[in-house]
Amino acid sequence: MKVEQLYTGCLAEAAYYIESNGEAVIIDPLREVEPYLERAKADNAKIKYVMETHFHADFVSGHLELAKETGCTIVFGPTAQPNYKAYIAKDKEEFKVGNATIVVLHTPGHTMESTTYLLRDENGKDYAIFTGDTLFLGDVGRPDLAVKTDLTREDLAGHLFNSLHTQLMPLSDDVIVYPGHGAGSACGKKMSKETWGYLGDQKRTNYALRPMTKAEFVKEVTTGLVDPPQYFPKNAVMNKMGYESIETVRHKGIKPLSVRAFKAAWEGENALVIDTRHQEVFAHGFIPGSIFIGIDDNFAPWVGALITDLQVPILFVCEPGREQEVVDRLARVGYDNPIGYLEGGFNTWLAAGEDVDTVQEVNVTDIVELYKRNINILDVRRESEFNSQHVVGAVNFPLDFINKNMQMLDRDKQYFLHCMGGYRSMIAISILKARGFDKLVNVEGGFNTLMDSNIPKTDFVEQNTEL
Repeated sequence: MKVEQLYTGCLAEAAYYIESNGEAVIIDPLREVEPYLERAKADNAKIKYVMETHFHADFVSGHLELAKETGCTIVFGPTAQPNYKAYIAKDKEEFKVGNATIVVLHTPGHTMESTTYLLRDENGKDYAIFTGDTLFLGDVGRPDLAVKTDLTREDLAGHLFNSLHTQLMPLSDDVIVYPGHGAGSACGKKMSKETWGYLGDQKRTNYALRPMTKAEFVKEVTTGLVDPPQYFPKNAVMNKMGYESIETVRHKGIKPLSVRAFKAAWEGENALVIDTRHQEVFAHGFIPGSIFIGIDDNFAPWVGALITDLQVPILFVCEPGREQEVVDRLARVGYDNPIGYLEGGFNTWLAAGEDVDTVQEVNVTDIVELYKRNINILDVRRESEFNSQHVVGAVNFPLDFINKNMQMLDRDKQYFLHCMGGYRSMIAISILKARGFDKLVNVEGGFNTLMDSNIPKTDFVEQNTEL
């Protein structure tokens, strides 16, 4: 028996490949399915099932694509009602995979169809649980992401308490926990950076599994929840109702356009232009009106958080050779309408003599001197990061909510923006510039560079020692 975790860092998402005696199962695959097909081919194994732990909200799953490519059966847990052919399993139902067995454990709470899959080895011993968003390392799934339900988040949290205590905690301490996500995912709030562990360790260290009443649990898991990214419910609907093939999306999106054709599509299709290059490169020259979201960081989650229309036509600028990567990562979060890219990249735009914009930047040494002049500093990190430690006098202006909070700013004032490392502040500046703000300065390297410098911080940085 073989178990492999296929972890995707930008989404903090884990899919799983299980193989025994020539048969394989994929759990919670991403939309582009080539890695799973190649993995099974390498083992000369037939993919028998693709099992979904629930209707995912933070990415579009590849279950339909896998079923189309291999003829495997799509499996959901009890109460799931997908709008396509799938097998809806019963609680405690068993599935044979080679010499191994997978047992369905219905664990509602994160969503009502949420299901954990218990893997038993060839000897019938409980080996691992694939918990999806029911149980993470250090956390449990948030109870406010279910699609179209009359249940409150408190109701769902109550179901989650029952699921954990009746289905998972009675299992042996040496059972491996394979969760659907790790730290960085918005599907929980206190996830560990580790991506697998043992159930016994979770019983001892996970705040949500400590002895408490159901009422205490409900209060604990519903406290401190921030609004989920706006694309979450839209992705959940896509996973429930179905979606078009990723090959169709690629056919539309991997289309080279000359500068003239690019400009015509931008105007004619009322498209959004995304520049996916590194932030330092973007700062030195970009197409006026384009939005920076770099491919080398958390590209897909920030696209999902900031672009409210999943069907908006998208044109993009990227480094030559990375066109399919951009389209695939857009499709992972449901943005299925890319319509082409600038052939030859930004250099083509420069060679054509088109207008170019830049971002003014200062280093941390300069910002300390400027700070003495009572400048306006916007910290675009999340509220929790800001509360932990921040520059004295800075205003928290989280990138997550920039579209909602933009009216707070004065177009006549100059603002110095920073985040932790420079990625998010450059996104924020590009969005604000596209909306007509032009007195913006980026702090190179962000808060990390400031804290790592030799600059005295006693009167410059405020830290919350209670956090």
